[in-house]
Amino acid sequence: MVIFLFVGVILAGVAVALTARTLAFGQARRRETLAQIDAYGFSGTGVVARERPALRELANRIATFVGTFALGRLDGRRERELLALLRSAGYYRTRPATFLGYRIAVATILPLVWLLLAVNAGSLGLRAFVAISMMAGLAWTLPNFVLERRATSRLQQIDREMPELVDLLVTTVEAGVGFAASLQLVARRVEGPLAEELRLALQEQSMGITIEDALEHMLRRVDSLSVRAFVQAILQGQTLGVSIGKILRDLAVDMRKRRRQAAEERAHKAPTKILFPLVFLILPALLIVSLVGPMISLFQNLGSAV
Repeated sequence: MVIFLFVGVILAGVAVALTARTLAFGQARRRETLAQIDAYGFSGTGVVARERPALRELANRIATFVGTFALGRLDGRRERELLALLRSAGYYRTRPATFLGYRIAVATILPLVWLLLAVNAGSLGLRAFVAISMMAGLAWTLPNFVLERRATSRLQQIDREMPELVDLLVTTVEAGVGFAASLQLVARRVEGPLAEELRLALQEQSMGITIEDALEHMLRRVDSLSVRAFVQAILQGQTLGVSIGKILRDLAVDMRKRRRQAAEERAHKAPTKILFPLVFLILPALLIVSLVGPMISLFQNLGSAV
């Protein structure tokens, strides 16, 4: 009887998982179809706009208003830094005022709610005040910390993908394809953050600016070492009239050397980084396992002798 009950529970769980997967697959197919319709030039954005919740739109407007008011009290340098950070993280549709407004709202509302609950419960004291202050500081710094981590991770991923991109460009350029056409061909084949930046640069080129200006704009959005070397090499080749294929081949070799050196540097740092968990986590556990048993036996023998 227990076996049949166990099998029934397993089958019920499998049925629930398959149902959830079917619903998720249907939503994914629907989003893909809308994206394809939008890509063919039809007005699929209206459908997406109607699906957007009104509450989220209202929250975005309020956050933008609060962030705009806060940015008005700061200098323009802070807004430019926040904009560059958002672009490096890949949030092209997020305004600095909206992000700053959400930070202010989270750092204000959560501690205020906790304070009201503590006052109603009658447990407002020094400990509760310190905890609320720490929560406010964490709510203010955590979004910016997460954004910086995402921007750093995205730039590192772009640096890792750049040598493969240069290799593909070398292959297409040496096959007789122009540089702009090679970028368009490669942008359709690659994926990830680097492909997003390339497609954005090609969209800017299709709007009438030159490919050199589009690459300079990409460098402003993604200010990493590999992208800077790539853009400077292309601009130098276009200015001096040097063969793009030769420049790209030399650039690919230089990027792979740089990536190998970065890997060796991380490998040399590994013994130093592992020292802290070894001292504070592994060694105490080994001491507990190796010394607790003999010490207990020693205390028991001393107690029996007394």
